[in-house]
Amino acid sequence: MKNSLNRRQFIQRTSLLSASLVAGGLRAVRAAESPSKKVVVGVMGTNSRGMAHVASYLALPNCEIGYVCDVDARALEKAVAVVAKKQSRPPVGVKDFRRILDDPAVDALSIATPNHWHAPATILACHAGKHVYVEKPCCHNPHEGELMISAARRYKRVVQMGNQRRSWPWMIEAMDRLHGGELGKVCFARCWYNNSRPSIGRGKAVPVPEWLDYSLWQGPAPEQPYKDNLIHYNWHWHWHWGNGELGNNGIHSLDLARWGLQVDYPTRVTCSGGRYHYNDDQETPDTCITTFDFGGKGATWDGHSCDPRGFEDAKFGTTFYGAKGSLVVTEKSYKIFDLNNKPLAEVKGATGDTGHFGNFLDAIREEKKLNAEIEEGVKSTLLCHLGNIAYRTGHTVNLDLKTHKIINDKGAAELWSRKYRPGWEPKV
Repeated sequence: MKNSLNRRQFIQRTSLLSASLVAGGLRAVRAAESPSKKVVVGVMGTNSRGMAHVASYLALPNCEIGYVCDVDARALEKAVAVVAKKQSRPPVGVKDFRRILDDPAVDALSIATPNHWHAPATILACHAGKHVYVEKPCCHNPHEGELMISAARRYKRVVQMGNQRRSWPWMIEAMDRLHGGELGKVCFARCWYNNSRPSIGRGKAVPVPEWLDYSLWQGPAPEQPYKDNLIHYNWHWHWHWGNGELGNNGIHSLDLARWGLQVDYPTRVTCSGGRYHYNDDQETPDTCITTFDFGGKGATWDGHSCDPRGFEDAKFGTTFYGAKGSLVVTEKSYKIFDLNNKPLAEVKGATGDTGHFGNFLDAIREEKKLNAEIEEGVKSTLLCHLGNIAYRTGHTVNLDLKTHKIINDKGAAELWSRKYRPGWEPKV
């Protein structure tokens, strides 16, 4: 019969229902627990990056994963099993994250979805009284970033963006040395990211897999037909859902640049490049150079998705140039050089996410300062959006420093926001 369940579906749905019933009886107990002792989190998106969220929360004390959520039934089943093995209380597995928001026992929502979901889910969570950890880039377009800040302020919620380098001790040390004057006046930062990504090919329209709720995956984005080369990663390279390599990995190095240069908003942004390597479905550039003028200071980002060799023998990094020398920050270390290129210091450090999630939980429990509060995250994300807007319009984008809006450019200003699926328009 058309509506019959196969064995796998039956076991899958039964296990999730059982977890839900068990957790349902515990909600009153959880609600009575003091938030200062335990933070209950729901993780939205568990196919890839979300499992790093799960691993970090499981490693932190006084934290419980109350829910895991995914529109991919396979990923959801896996996440439920992973958490159940580590916690005394099994998590509730749900397909729709709004069920998490309905539970008063949940303190926070942790978002690891495609980019087009980041802001709408954050805003709804703040409205529901939940704190939020949201992956980078924190929003799909600039207007959403404005709404996220408004939601965090209006509902007095702790909202952290997932630029985890802000919580690495050795990275903080590097920035302290930079700001302490070891390089003298610092006016410029060069950022880069290199990879060897293959072609995504030409997708074909096919039936939606039985394990995927494609309608809910699309959520706030206007509906488009399902094709076989979109999910779970290649949405990054379509403007409808993603923000290209600039929003995917450029955000990390540009956030470091803004942090190190101690700047907020650029006055002028340019971007040149293209889709040079493959003739396929990708809309975003595989090669581009983006420049940012902050008025007295500047930065560039070199992105090469199909050329693996980067600067400084590293695929990722940011170099700061000062009057007395330079600071090179890569994925696992920082180095300081004088003007004669003589090495003065090298410090290697651990990477990872747990410290950043720990900072988020401490801010909820003890009102400690966030290392990447949403307003800072929005400022760094805006650099990526402005670079993409400059690329898509084919000309320089200028910003009014008082309003932080694009000026005298109707075509660019139209990309400040997007159209939404009816009923999903984000509102504060």
